[in-house]
Amino acid sequence: MLNLHSSIKKNPNMLAPLLPLIAFIVPLLWLYFLDSSSFEAMWKGRTFQLFFVWLIALELILGWENFKETKLTKLRSARTIAVAVAMILPTLYVAASFNFGLNNAIFNWSTVNNIKWASSMPLSTEYLAFMGLFCLVAFLALGKKGLLNFSIPAIFMGIVGAIYTIDNVFPYGQFTPFQFFVQPTAYFAERALNFMGYQTSLSMGHDIFAGAMPTLSIANQTGTATFAIAWPCAGIESLLIFTVVTLLFLKRIPISWKAKIGYFTFGAAVTYFINILRIVTIFTIGLQYGETSSEVNWFHLYYGPLYSISWIIIYPLLIFASQSVWHKFRSKKPVEKIAGTLPIK
Repeated sequence: MLNLHSSIKKNPNMLAPLLPLIAFIVPLLWLYFLDSSSFEAMWKGRTFQLFFVWLIALELILGWENFKETKLTKLRSARTIAVAVAMILPTLYVAASFNFGLNNAIFNWSTVNNIKWASSMPLSTEYLAFMGLFCLVAFLALGKKGLLNFSIPAIFMGIVGAIYTIDNVFPYGQFTPFQFFVQPTAYFAERALNFMGYQTSLSMGHDIFAGAMPTLSIANQTGTATFAIAWPCAGIESLLIFTVVTLLFLKRIPISWKAKIGYFTFGAAVTYFINILRIVTIFTIGLQYGETSSEVNWFHLYYGPLYSISWIIIYPLLIFASQSVWHKFRSKKPVEKIAGTLPIK
C-alpha cells in the first residue's frame, strides 16, 4: 500500500486511465437509485450499461500497458480543467433527465413525431449520450490513442443506443434490412422444435402497421403457442454487437488473418445458434405457462438477451485463453532422444 501511494505521489498521471470509468460511477449509481428495476431488463433496460462498465474494466485489466500515454501532464492546466468538467457531465445528464425535464422533452418530441415507442426514446438517447460523453473524457484525458483503446466499450454503447432507436422508430418487422435475416432463423427454430417432438407450423404474415414477420406455432398434448418473430426477438442485435466487438478485439491481437477469420467465424456461428436456442426456449416457456405469462415476458426482456450477450462478453477471454495455451504448446522444446547402446554379449 505504501509503495502504491508513493508511486501515485511521484506520478499522479498513472491513474489517468481510470478517469473514464470513474466518470460513470456516480451517474450509474444514481440511475440505480432512481429506477433499480431498469437494471433487471436486458431489452430496453439498463443491464447493458453494466456490461459497458465490465468492458471498460476488461480493457484496463488486459491492456493497462496501452494506457501509458496521457495528456494530463500538469495538475493545473486548461486540459485538466476540461477533463474535470467532462467527468461531471454524465452526472449532469442524469440530473437534467430526471430533475429538469429532459426525458419529458424527448418523450414529447417523439410523440409529436409519431414515434411508436416514444416512451423508450429517453433511454435510447441516454445510451447515445453516455457513449459520446465517455469518448469525450477518454479523448481529453488520454488523447487519440486512449480513445482508440477504449473503442470497444464506446461502440458497444453506441450500437445498443442505435438499435433501440431503430426499434422505436421502425417497430416489429418494419425495418426490412434486419427483418430479412429473421426468416432463416425462424426456419431453423422450427426444425429444432420439430426435432424435439413438437408439432410446428411456420408461415409469413404481413401487417400494414407491423410489416412482414414470420409466424411460428407449436403444439403438443398440453396446448399451443404462437408468436410472430421480429428482428429484436431473433437476436439480430446480438449479431451486430458480436460483429463490432469481436472485429475490434481481433484487430488488436497479434495473430494471423487466418486465425482471426477462424475465431470470428466460430464465434458468429455460436452466436447465431444461441439466438435459435433463445427462440426455441421462449416457445417452450409460452407452451408451458401461456403466451402472455410473466414468465414469457421476463425471459423476453432479460434472460433471452442474456444468453448471447454473456457469450459475447466471455468469448474474448476464451480467445485469450486459447492463445495462451497455444503459445505454451509451441514454446515447449522437443525432448531429445538419447541413443542407448546395446550391451555386448
